[in-house]
Amino acid sequence: MTTTVTGSGRPTAAAQAVDLRKVYGSGQTQVTALAGVSADFTAGEFTAIMGPSGSGKSTLMHCLAGLDTFSAGEVYIGGDALSTMSDKKLTELRRDKVGFVFQQFNLLPTLTAEENITLPLAIAGRKPDKAWFDAVVGAVSLGNRLKHRPTELSGGQQQRVACARALITKPSVVFADEPTGNLDSHSSAEVLGFLRYSVSELGQTVVMVTHEPSAAAYSDRVLFLADGLIVDELHAPTADSVLDRMKSLDAAAQGLPSGQHAAPVAGA
Repeated sequence: MTTTVTGSGRPTAAAQAVDLRKVYGSGQTQVTALAGVSADFTAGEFTAIMGPSGSGKSTLMHCLAGLDTFSAGEVYIGGDALSTMSDKKLTELRRDKVGFVFQQFNLLPTLTAEENITLPLAIAGRKPDKAWFDAVVGAVSLGNRLKHRPTELSGGQQQRVACARALITKPSVVFADEPTGNLDSHSSAEVLGFLRYSVSELGQTVVMVTHEPSAAAYSDRVLFLADGLIVDELHAPTADSVLDRMKSLDAAAQGLPSGQHAAPVAGA
């Protein structure tokens, strides 16, 4: 894959965080959610972000996607710096260059599946590229459900509509925040399989926050966050290798000797 370079000599990744910091509150109530995160998200790659609750993984995604402001550092989407953008430009970027898949499907109940998929284009006053629309709809196997409204679809089908909507604008990057959190194992596998397919066959870039090792195994690499920092990275992950790495990080956080893991908490 050829890497393009900006005029400043900076390689153009699909998305990039540079010494990213996010602080909430001040004084005694100050909380540091991101403590200086730097990461490149290469075009055509599937990255999973994992970490314990409060590690900063969702904050990182929201800052990368332009959904939240950051205190210091910089975020680039396709080489464009977010901190220099007006509210209008940020809105256009989120509409045209970023796709979103959330745990909640966020479909409009009065629209059909087809209308929900093409909604970002309708808002922009653009018509869908028929070949791309057919490719995306075919990939999520929704061809016979396009005229159905969300209430007539299963949870898995609704999330597949949301996935297709995220890809319809051919964005620079798709951000998925716990996309299988509300799905059963079969529907989860369908959605994750589609995200994998969108990277491998459609050339998309996906960044996914998840807490499930089995979901992370669909990615090309996993970034592990703890206390607002990237503390580890794993390439070509499997569910077992991700689980082992998470156990090691958990043990390190609790000051346990290497190879010894924290005892499970009842009901956790």
